Amino acid sequence: MREAELIRKAQAGDHDALVELLRSIENAVYRSAFYILGNEQDALDASQEALIRIYRKIDTYQEKAKFSTWVQRIVSNICMDKFRAKKETVSIDEHELIIPVRNNVEDEVLLSSLSCDIEKAIGQLPHQYRMVVILRYLEDFSYQEIADTLELPLNTVKSYLFRARQQLQELLHDYQKGGIG
Repeated sequence: MREAELIRKAQAGDHDALVELLRSIENAVYRSAFYILGNEQDALDASQEALIRIYRKIDTYQEKAKFSTWVQRIVSNICMDKFRAKKETVSIDEHELIIPVRNNVEDEVLLSSLSCDIEKAIGQLPHQYRMVVILRYLEDFSYQEIADTLELPLNTVKSYLFRARQQLQELLHDYQKGGIG
């Protein structure tokens, strides 16, 4: 069944359609929560809370925005609340970025090292920059979808991404020189 049809049926009270819809998005919800929070247990808690909120609020979804944008806004808001409650730096060191690897052992070692460096660098970004980087490069959201999800002006999203890329470049340069670790 297509997503739009599942949404319509779920909003009409079809419990089976709602369960199928939630199952179809649960991995994406968890992945987003994990990238934002950087901790498996926190991500599980946040994704469960997000799925419950979607379950309860499906009737409030309006097709003004894409469903994925609406879902991501819920996930982001829950994660931001958890992030604020902790008031500590969130790291995504425990997760491996998926990068295509060649069969050459040297290449694999270099890519693994680069992957770790990228994860550490993303984890060191200020929260607002980390959010836009995750949504743009890991979730493949458009600038407008990021703006809608985070309820930011489009130019602010562009500015955050520009600054985040600059900071990532500096951090990765420092890692290569062995200055941070």
